[in-house]
Amino acid sequence: MIVSEIELFSLLKTKLGEQEAKALVEFVEAKAESKAKEINDANFKIIATKADIMRLEVKIAETKVEIIKWLVGIAIALGGLIIATAKFMK
Repeated sequence: MIVSEIELFSLLKTKLGEQEAKALVEFVEAKAESKAKEINDANFKIIATKADIMRLEVKIAETKVEIIKWLVGIAIALGGLIIATAKFMK
């Protein structure tokens, strides 16, 4: 046990008795370790690998190309519509 656990055990021992104090300290220690593991696991899941970032960059580049294709297509369609409207108005 670390110093704080020993101090907790000593305080509880006088109030609860030796066995109960030991059981309670062990329970608290187990809960604290479990919570620390959960936090570490959660932090690990947040971290992205270099490969993840590279895949994301590729997807972004592909999306940019698709947007440019659509914009060019829309511009051509609008240009044709304007030309057709201008010819019709004459």
